[in-house]
Amino acid sequence: MSSLNLDDFTDLIERPDGGVRRDAEARRERQIVPPGSLGWLDELGEWLAAAQSAVPVRPVERPRVVLFAGDHGVAELGVSARPAGGAAELVREVLEGGRPVSVLARRLGVPVRIVDMALDCDPGSLPEDVVRHRVRRGSGRIDVEDALTLEEAEAAFRAGVAVADEEADSGTDLVVLGDVSVGGTTVAGVLVAALCGVDASVVTGRGGLAIDDLAWMRKCAAIRDALRRARPVLGDQLRLLATVGGADFAAMTGFLLQSAVRKLPVVLDGVVTAACALVAQRVAFRAPDWWLAAHDSGEPGQAKALDRMALEPLLTHGVTVGEGAGGLLALPLVQAAAALAAELPEKPEQPEEPEEPEEPEQQKEQQEPGAFEAPAGQ
Repeated sequence: MSSLNLDDFTDLIERPDGGVRRDAEARRERQIVPPGSLGWLDELGEWLAAAQSAVPVRPVERPRVVLFAGDHGVAELGVSARPAGGAAELVREVLEGGRPVSVLARRLGVPVRIVDMALDCDPGSLPEDVVRHRVRRGSGRIDVEDALTLEEAEAAFRAGVAVADEEADSGTDLVVLGDVSVGGTTVAGVLVAALCGVDASVVTGRGGLAIDDLAWMRKCAAIRDALRRARPVLGDQLRLLATVGGADFAAMTGFLLQSAVRKLPVVLDGVVTAACALVAQRVAFRAPDWWLAAHDSGEPGQAKALDRMALEPLLTHGVTVGEGAGGLLALPLVQAAAALAAELPEKPEQPEEPEEPEEPEQQKEQQEPGAFEAPAGQ
């Protein structure tokens, strides 16, 4: 029996400040560029102001990429273009600067933090920069067995909460959340299908490396088998993560919920983070107010999850690579919205026109229109 009560998050999470948002809207109406002329940037700036409880909005100066890493046993079925157990190699490539997220982070000056939750490798083989929160070596094959024990799911969830607290305490003002996994999009498909009540085929995508038709069919079958195991535990989100999730998924769910508690805005990257966000929404319905969807990756499961949470992606570039790359592409847009909301000048106040002095009552009567005076001598 778990000692973790997820219902507490419902009471702990508040919505971004509505009064501050109204103040930000009023300030926007006074600025020199007409409201609405900047499109979504107007709304984005107002959202940031509400999240920060600040008008004018503060610049986003200390963002960070946080990636949770893990291997998934379901990858053994050939559902991914990458070999099962290959996430550790991806982690090394990210930290060595050879992945898209590495290039973008370097260009934008954003630090990247990777958290090992369930990598299938010797911990000693990982770079020292990797944060160690591993609860097991690889998550179970969810089509035939649980991903985690309930105790492991709780430990992973608490690790995600701890990482969120560390980020908030260190002064991070926005997090780009992503994953480094093999088999992760299959797990995400199961969670989205289960929580949205749809069939496996509706959420099965091609993954980051565009698998072929045979691999897609294997993936769809794996999701369908795992769905049968997920449905009986839908009412218990922690048990759901233990049954058909994984250590990285449980950690990201805890991270998202605690970030909302700490009023730390989070940018969601792709289908994996969207699936975790959907689980978190089931825990606390106000939590999605603290998240932004970075982009539309083209994964059907992501589109389904974002639609359920009423989150509109900021970009539509079809970036499927994962690892936070899509989230980083959206970061300059968020920073631009903050700068425009804070730095655009307000329109000068128009001087009031002086009132015309009223004429004396006696003079008004003398000049009253329609008055007739007879000519003298008549």
